[in-house]
Amino acid sequence: MDDDLPKLLTMPMTGRNARMLERLARRRLKRGGAAFVADLGIGTARRHRSTSAVPAEPTAFDDLFDSLVRLLAATRGPGHVDELLRLLAAGRPEDPEYDRYVASLLASCQRPADLGAVYEEGVAVSEELRACLLHELVLRGVPVAEDPGIASWATSPHWRDHPLAALPLVLAEPEREPDLPAYSVEGSSCGFPYPDPEERYPAPRPAAAQVAEAVETTSAATARAMASAVANWADHPEEPEGRAEARTFALAEPLDPDALSGVLVTLGLDCLTDLGDLPKPGEETAFGVVPVEAAEVWQLLFAAASTGGAYDSGCHGAYGRLHAWRSLAALAGAPPDAPASAGEDYVRACAWYRFSADTPWFHRVVWDLGVLAVSPDRRLAVLAATTTD
Repeated sequence: MDDDLPKLLTMPMTGRNARMLERLARRRLKRGGAAFVADLGIGTARRHRSTSAVPAEPTAFDDLFDSLVRLLAATRGPGHVDELLRLLAAGRPEDPEYDRYVASLLASCQRPADLGAVYEEGVAVSEELRACLLHELVLRGVPVAEDPGIASWATSPHWRDHPLAALPLVLAEPEREPDLPAYSVEGSSCGFPYPDPEERYPAPRPAAAQVAEAVETTSAATARAMASAVANWADHPEEPEGRAEARTFALAEPLDPDALSGVLVTLGLDCLTDLGDLPKPGEETAFGVVPVEAAEVWQLLFAAASTGGAYDSGCHGAYGRLHAWRSLAALAGAPPDAPASAGEDYVRACAWYRFSADTPWFHRVVWDLGVLAVSPDRRLAVLAATTTD
């Protein structure tokens, strides 16, 4: 142990002292002191658990521990991953969401060649961290099947009941170029692929006569699956303004794509209530439907699930990938138990659209999502979601 540590660990754990220790850890890491950073975190974690610890500000220990984890995970260098794993073994919170966060940090900032240590036998690492890191790497195009250590763990049967085990170890076509966050010691950033709320469209055509024969077919299970990617918008306690609408309809006749916007306004969707009078054809309105590729829909769903809304951080890349696929497959009409390869076939067979509308239901700030899937069997699936800050 570093000679300075015993003295440092007796300091009152205030927010000010925690920030001072973090700055010290940064300086020491630049001089090759990864072991010092881990020892500092381990010492403070033990002290935090001790009943004889000196009084501390409530969040100072947690803030310092998180800073040290981020420092090791987000900075490349010899031994950084090994020391991070040692730190996590001593003080990792018993929280799966923390594993998802750390996995995203590691995959974003560390070289894949240095991450094999996470999968070595005998290393005290949670299976959740391993599973999440695996799919964070897949999202970044890392050929995980070619790394013997990672492949051995990934293909072993012991984790086959884990939810992430249903995902393939290579990216499917709709997942190309996922919008992933960028991390540093200082913070993180992510993209916002949602359409401009002020985007305007030509006025929709009048609805065709066939629309009167549209029959709603929504089941509770299908609605939950379709809304999987935006569940954190609608259910997060700190986002009371979040909401989602997921519904399916059977159309009596084949659908003219040019009439889709007109069809949509006749279906009684909550998200289009109070749309107002539609302008005449040729004029513009803040409502419209745009044909897109399945990849664009996947991007929207992945962003919604992985990065969350205004107040939550989402579920990060691995579970973002899982929930985006659940939503996409359900929108396409794939059976709930269909393997990923079959789900991709259903997705490929659909025509995909995004839509937006200037209605009171949508907050029209940043986080507005509206997507449609039209299946060859005349099934129309609609998913809308919104939240605000």
